[in-house]
Amino acid sequence: MRKVNVYFGEVYAGQLVELARGNYEFIYDDAFLSDKSTPPVSVNLPKSQKVYHADHIFPVFTNMLPEGANRRALCRIKKVDENDFFGMLEMICGMDTIGKFVLKRTEE
Repeated sequence: MRKVNVYFGEVYAGQLVELARGNYEFIYDDAFLSDKSTPPVSVNLPKSQKVYHADHIFPVFTNMLPEGANRRALCRIKKVDENDFFGMLEMICGMDTIGKFVLKRTEE
């Protein structure tokens, strides 16, 4: 099982979890849910206490990934398979991404 934390700026929003390849979930943090000033991570992931499940990584997160030559170069440098989208999400943890949400590694 792999996990990354999702932040809205510096505010913890929730966690993206890969339970197994092809089995993903996103869970909002309770404090983030109760804060009326914070937006949902995505239109497809409205703020809710439910656990969102999918057989693929939610598009809002794959849209954070670099593309083209940048993706190939980062994957080569970091030794990450370009077909391992969750691995690439872990790779970009802490890096600037498009949008207001950022990913950070979980502390385990």
